[in-house]
Amino acid sequence: MGRLTSFNFVTLDGFFKGPNEDTSWHQHGNQEETEYAAEGAGSGSTLVFGRKTYAMMAGFWPTPMAAESMPEVADGMNKSKKIVISNSLKKADWTNTTILRGNVFDQIKELKQTSAYDLTILGSGSIVSQFAAQGLIDIFQIMIDPVVLGEGTGLFNGITQKLNLKLTSTRTFKSGVILLSYEPAKDAVGTHQ
Repeated sequence: MGRLTSFNFVTLDGFFKGPNEDTSWHQHGNQEETEYAAEGAGSGSTLVFGRKTYAMMAGFWPTPMAAESMPEVADGMNKSKKIVISNSLKKADWTNTTILRGNVFDQIKELKQTSAYDLTILGSGSIVSQFAAQGLIDIFQIMIDPVVLGEGTGLFNGITQKLNLKLTSTRTFKSGVILLSYEPAKDAVGTHQ
């Protein structure tokens, strides 16, 4: 049985995207964080994206620039199985990608129950909010950058009920970035699977 993890970068004031969907505030290229990303990319987890995040990732990771700047991460991202959740995307050209349409909640529940591997949502804030509201996410990994934007899109935009989480681990990077891992508490929203 696989677990579903969400992984997001956020600002100190809780935004995962700035105005106009800007994510350039996130620190890239730090050696320690690149090594952490390479570990994650090689974990065997199936990657899950919303349509916008998928388009951004598919536009970068298969490129020579990605292979040159972050070779281990690029290799892992390109080899990983990938799922893009979209009712509008007609085809997915990035290697090893499947499109999920329709009742994705039931499809993800089934994947969790039948998969020997974990699933990891990268970015894809609206997917995170929807899945969190349904109690589908087993682990929330939030990497907090030491930056404040003042405005943007909150990570849990659209959540209408309280979501109780418990802290399970922390990691501090030399850059000042902090990684927090949470699991739903027993009285969390939704039916936790």
